Amino acid sequence: MIATIVATSAAALLAAPTTGLLAHRAFRRSRNASLMRIDTPNGIDEQGFVRIGGIDQWISVRGEDLANPVVLELHGGPGASTAIFGPRTRTWEKYFTIVRWDMRGSLKTFGHGGADGQGEMTFDRIYADAVEVTDHIRARLRADKVVLLGHSYGSAFGVRLAREFPDRYAAYVGTDQNIHDAGRDDSVRQALLTRLRGAGKRKELAAVEALGRDEHRWTARERAMYAKLLATSDPLTLETMKKVVMGSLWCSPRHSLREMGLFVKGMTFSEQITASASGFDDWADGTEFEIPFLIFQGEKDVLTSPALARRFFDAVRAPVKGFELIEDCSHFAAFRRPDRFLELLLAHVRPVVADPAPAAAGI
Repeated sequence: MIATIVATSAAALLAAPTTGLLAHRAFRRSRNASLMRIDTPNGIDEQGFVRIGGIDQWISVRGEDLANPVVLELHGGPGASTAIFGPRTRTWEKYFTIVRWDMRGSLKTFGHGGADGQGEMTFDRIYADAVEVTDHIRARLRADKVVLLGHSYGSAFGVRLAREFPDRYAAYVGTDQNIHDAGRDDSVRQALLTRLRGAGKRKELAAVEALGRDEHRWTARERAMYAKLLATSDPLTLETMKKVVMGSLWCSPRHSLREMGLFVKGMTFSEQITASASGFDDWADGTEFEIPFLIFQGEKDVLTSPALARRFFDAVRAPVKGFELIEDCSHFAAFRRPDRFLELLLAHVRPVVADPAPAAAGI
């Protein structure tokens, strides 16, 4: 969804980085490396490739205390690894063990195997990978259940996993929650048309109007154009993508300049899986969940509608429910305001999940 605009920002940084810019990057990366150091007695900081779904996939496990609840993140994009946000979310690791996984087609997994080494790139294949990653983490950390945290496109996997496997997950948390309704709701597109009219963008307006409502008929290029306009037409979203997303990637101590390019290439490569989800209907699939169900959404999100997420939430039946809007945020709300997101995790998630037992060494 966001590959095109991220690619534009990355290209500007990588085209001809000046000595001063590189020096600033080196300073920020060094400071972030110190920030991310974990030296507590019962802490964990492991990264490596694990054989998942027949290919090597990159998994990170970090936290200050292995007795804390385990959170498995499902990143969005598709192809947009959340590992780049490590310094921004460092405080989360005081209270939770955070597991981040670069799905097939994403960043380190994509760089390790290349485009030809990603295997089958379908929603169903990545869904099966997620189950396998879950069981790997449960065994590795000796956790009966883990908290499932779905970001953006990752939340499309998340709601299905949470519904199907209550034996594996202690709670579900969605943010930038992506709700599919088989195309019935057109509010995101209508809001985009309104922004384009207000800005006098007649050429872009005509292009979006020509697409029509039926996403099944859109080509990959049309999907990319639509996604770019969604983000660039909203100042808050555009600022967040440049400062939070690209700023985090630029200053990540665990990602090289080469991997900045891989981040973009992986997202573009992974766009192929979105077509298969355009006909999904979350209401038809079921609104009964056996585990706590929580959504923390940016109040000004123009990519994944807070109103649509709220309507789905209201239809959900679960033992515990919670819905919160994150103020002054569009998409990427968890990473724009990580301290506020942590407050929500501590208030709503930590009280309802059991602490897992300590783990043995070795990923």
